Amino acid sequence: MILSIIIVNYNVEHFLHQCLKSIEKAIQDIPLEIFVVDNNSVDNSLNMLRNNFPYVKIIANSDNKGFSKANNQAIRQAKGKYILLLNPDTIIQPNTLIETISFLQETPHAGAVGVKMIDGNGNFLPESKRSLPNPKSAFYKIFGLSKLFPKSKKYGQYHLNYLDENKIYEVDVLSGAFFMTRKNILDEIGMLDETFFMYGEDIDLSYRIQQHGYKNFYFPKTSIIHYKGESTKKTSMNYIFMFYNAMIIFVKKHYVTKNAKPLVFFIKIAIFLRASVSILKRLIFKITQPVFDAILIFVGMYFLQKIWAINYFLNKDYYNDYFVKYAIPIYILFWIGGIYSQNGYQNVSNIFKVIKGIIFGTITMLIIYALLPENLRFSRALILLGSIWTIFSLSGTRYLLDKLNIAKKKIKRIGIIAEEKEFKRILKIIKMTHSKTKFIGQINIKNKDSESLGNISQIKEILKIYDLNEIIFSAKDVNANIIMNYMRKIDKNLSIKIAPSESTFIIGSNSIHKQGDLYTLNNSVPNTHFIKKIFKKYIDFFN
Repeated sequence: MILSIIIVNYNVEHFLHQCLKSIEKAIQDIPLEIFVVDNNSVDNSLNMLRNNFPYVKIIANSDNKGFSKANNQAIRQAKGKYILLLNPDTIIQPNTLIETISFLQETPHAGAVGVKMIDGNGNFLPESKRSLPNPKSAFYKIFGLSKLFPKSKKYGQYHLNYLDENKIYEVDVLSGAFFMTRKNILDEIGMLDETFFMYGEDIDLSYRIQQHGYKNFYFPKTSIIHYKGESTKKTSMNYIFMFYNAMIIFVKKHYVTKNAKPLVFFIKIAIFLRASVSILKRLIFKITQPVFDAILIFVGMYFLQKIWAINYFLNKDYYNDYFVKYAIPIYILFWIGGIYSQNGYQNVSNIFKVIKGIIFGTITMLIIYALLPENLRFSRALILLGSIWTIFSLSGTRYLLDKLNIAKKKIKRIGIIAEEKEFKRILKIIKMTHSKTKFIGQINIKNKDSESLGNISQIKEILKIYDLNEIIFSAKDVNANIIMNYMRKIDKNLSIKIAPSESTFIIGSNSIHKQGDLYTLNNSVPNTHFIKKIFKKYIDFFN
């Protein structure tokens, strides 16, 4: 057995499917085995594997064991001379396996090899090659100097940005998204350190390989797409604490004799700063709508009390300053609190929940009002009038915001790069899953016919003339090499998707966490919708 490929999966069924399809095209008579270790996914991953990839060796865990433990489960069973740790949200090129295996065979002192990675929009991912964390590089990264001066040898140490991304280099750290090493090395130095639940295990393994006299190589002669779903959660509390705590574990483990305190200090500062910024952003985001609502209600109530005083009491100054300073803010708290109690701020466009919340706040207020002493009762009528104003004003603004948001969403103008048969299949998926499409046209792989927009070689002209804002590649008709080449060339503002062969879904280019980037007809698993909703709420709570 030449190669053992190990993939740890957690709720990314569609990406896993596409990853395995890309592996099928890259096998090239290489004797290999594929392990998928599933960390108790709640999606359809296991059924998908059994139905579509019966040759895959499945290890199904009853809980989420983390990245290191899950990989080690498969490594213990692996029979390959070489071990490839591969993320499920990746697409490899047809030459990826043969090129990396050949490099290891031709480079005896190479302990591990990683490849050039690009994201779903064709952008180079700097974590393809990294240096070991040290006080200086950590300081430059934490305080943003590495981003300000990416090509500087001094400030760009962490991601080695000053090195040519298209040349082979010996580097300290390789990414766990694609990490190929020798089985005998793992037997010698040990498997992944299970102290690392997620993040940091690739740094630790890279370092231990070096410590045993082997070298790690960045090998850009082949590339992979890495959708890099966690990139959308860089500001989440979960990511911040897991990533930086993994760094602390690494530093304390390996830098004991090299004065780890300064580096641990900088990492703890980073945790504090990043967490503070994350909390501040979340707070601002969460209070923006309630603050806007409160201002709108206050303005309405201010004029209502004037109008009511003039028309009912014939005295515009009937209500004193206490009513404006204290009564109105208290009313507002009841209405805002009522909306919160009915989850009206979870989805601000849900007018029904807003109305329900205002009614709930009004009833609660009137009950308490009836129990107050006479001198604290300002006006039951103003509470009722205020509730009517609040219902109409808040419902109206939400309706307008919803309409404006729809207007801002760009209507899809899609080009499908595929032959006739695949074009029709992909077209069917789009029409059944995405109604807001204005234009869909075919771009041929070979010669242009009378009904297509043109040939793939004319892609730049086609994008301009037909004003396309989304491109979908057929993975069956266009191999990964060509897809990646065109991804690098075309406009980065363009949405890029890939339609795997023999699938009922199309994968988006931005994130594994955004369902909006996924067109799917897969509704084959009954009674899982509720479970998925509960799971999503759980994840959202902790992120």
